[in-house]
Amino acid sequence: MEAREVLEQVKSGALSVEEAEKYFRRQPYEEMGYAKLDTHREIRSGFPEVVFCSGKPDEYLVNIYRKMYEENGEVFGTRAESRQYELVRAVLPKVTYDEVSHILKIEKSGKKRQGKIAVCTAGTADIPVAEEAAQTAEYFGANVERIYDVGVSGLHRLLSRLDVIQSANCVVAVAGMEGALASVIGGLVSRPVIAVPTSIGYGASMHGLSALLTMINSCANGIAVVNIDNGYGAGYIATQINRLGIREESRQA
Repeated sequence: MEAREVLEQVKSGALSVEEAEKYFRRQPYEEMGYAKLDTHREIRSGFPEVVFCSGKPDEYLVNIYRKMYEENGEVFGTRAESRQYELVRAVLPKVTYDEVSHILKIEKSGKKRQGKIAVCTAGTADIPVAEEAAQTAEYFGANVERIYDVGVSGLHRLLSRLDVIQSANCVVAVAGMEGALASVIGGLVSRPVIAVPTSIGYGASMHGLSALLTMINSCANGIAVVNIDNGYGAGYIATQINRLGIREESRQA
């Protein structure tokens, strides 16, 4: 429960002052022995804690999901397997799993989404990483436009969607191989571009290192680069930029 929600409940009479005081006196994390759930992260940073599912023991993962759901009414996890989905679903039937992005989540219904983020991929093989970025941004409250398979080997495909890309508060460019997409987009838009190298390509791509180096060495302005295959990180940063864009639009209105 967020601090504002607690205060609203006190205001409406649904929660007593004593109960609210007890909530605010709690330590800013939930001790589970094998994990310390950062229950106050959203109060500090504006974003709740997210679960990295890969490698977690089954019992730990299930208990973490249960506790976070009890705390927030929703929970978001990345890099999950279908087997982990079945385990969590046995305890939390509302959980959903996306086979493409490997995201395992329970999300509150009726969530308001604002602004616009454009998520672009060079190829279809880059979509799993792009979906991790897109669904992360959507979970955190952003509208997302997906523009897939617009790599530089067919530049006309990108140019045909340029109006949509240029209208976004932020652009996420996901590419493997030589990773040129981010540089091309960077030269066409006035908004920040977050470049995401993927581990897609033949041998000399070195599991994404080639794309990473291309993006870091880009001569286009306004490009920031996240780690190889880090769609979640890109979606998070894009949401922060999108929120700033919304704030600016509100001031100008």
